[in-house]
Amino acid sequence: MPLPPVFRIPEGEIEERFVRASGPGGQNVNKVASAVELRFDVRASSLPEAVRERLLARRDRRMTEDGVLVIQAQRFRTQERNREDARARLQALIEACLAAPKKRIATRPTRASVERRLGSKRERAQVKRERSSRRWEREP
Repeated sequence: MPLPPVFRIPEGEIEERFVRASGPGGQNVNKVASAVELRFDVRASSLPEAVRERLLARRDRRMTEDGVLVIQAQRFRTQERNREDARARLQALIEACLAAPKKRIATRPTRASVERRLGSKRERAQVKRERSSRRWEREP
């Protein structure tokens, strides 16, 4: 896989299974296993610890409870193109976890923005108070 040399994933860590693709496909669909199911065990991988932790921390439905990432590719008609697609998606996912997320710097709202917010709340409360007093005037 074309990753930087430090993050090159050995072929032994990627498990691929070819299955039949779902959806329309004519007479060929029931005979050819062109879809690819790529399985990558993140916990047992040779990725750096920080990248592995970020990958496991993602709330991704493709990640099993055991830490195995399952990518299914069936976009193309050929096995080889689906295989390349699955590997490219795995690479993109790992590259997204390479950079550490930036720390959020807590900021305070300006005094003017606080006053605007509180002023609009007071106006809205006044409108509601007037509505409730008018309702009681009509119902006696």
